[in-house]
Amino acid sequence: MSDKRQRARVQGSWAKQLPKQSRPAVPLSQIASPAAASWGIRRQTMPGNFEFHQPIERVRDVPPERVIDQAGDYEISHGPSGVSRLRLLPDFLPAQEADWMFSKLLAELPWSQKTNIRQGEAYAEPRLTCWFGELPYTYARSTMAANTQWHPLLQTLRTLVTEASGGSGGGGDRFNSLLCNLYRDGHDSIGWHSDDEASLGHQPLIASLSLGDSRVFSLRKNPPPHQVAKEYHDRGPRINLTFRNMYPEPQGYRPGTKLRFTPKYTHRSHFQFSSEKP
Repeated sequence: MSDKRQRARVQGSWAKQLPKQSRPAVPLSQIASPAAASWGIRRQTMPGNFEFHQPIERVRDVPPERVIDQAGDYEISHGPSGVSRLRLLPDFLPAQEADWMFSKLLAELPWSQKTNIRQGEAYAEPRLTCWFGELPYTYARSTMAANTQWHPLLQTLRTLVTEASGGSGGGGDRFNSLLCNLYRDGHDSIGWHSDDEASLGHQPLIASLSLGDSRVFSLRKNPPPHQVAKEYHDRGPRINLTFRNMYPEPQGYRPGTKLRFTPKYTHRSHFQFSSEKP
């Protein structure tokens, strides 16, 4: 056995190596660095001269910022969904009455902190909320349960807002739902968003009543929507009541699905009622 192993070693040492395969020469300009290869980048030969060509697509013009602080009706954007209009009514309530309503709602509404889902992770909203309406409301992949126990003061405000926005008088039936937001200080906020869930209908109409301290309410043209940004100086609490109409989810839509507007729809409206402190 040992003789066979020795002969195998001898024969192996005499075995001839296979000839090396020749490789075609590759220009250095086509060899990518290891870092570039890891990102899927391939180096290409570039011409020695460069020519500027005007972009085919027109660069979108950003409209100048403007401050709206006077009462009136404003057309704030034109788009595929039609014209978006804003009606601003400052000093909607007498100052003493507004202060009393603010204190009562702050103390008696069922405020809680909602948990939303963003990019697969849960986060707590930087504000407190409560919901009133016969239907639930889903946004940011989280649902607020239906709540038909309206606070009597909210019923009164709904009637006032309905009449001021040109709706039916007395019954307050133009808005069947209400989302209440409590911004406890300047660090509470709401990010850019659009009230365009399918459950709000094809022509969303929202009446926003603000009580308490003043905050900057920002709007910008779709696709970027509106926000109440964080503020890094002292701000007192602010309550924002957004009256709206809710409808059953359209067939085939999941709760909270965004509605894709098409040109056949005419307009979106937003009423801004303010009794904030100056």
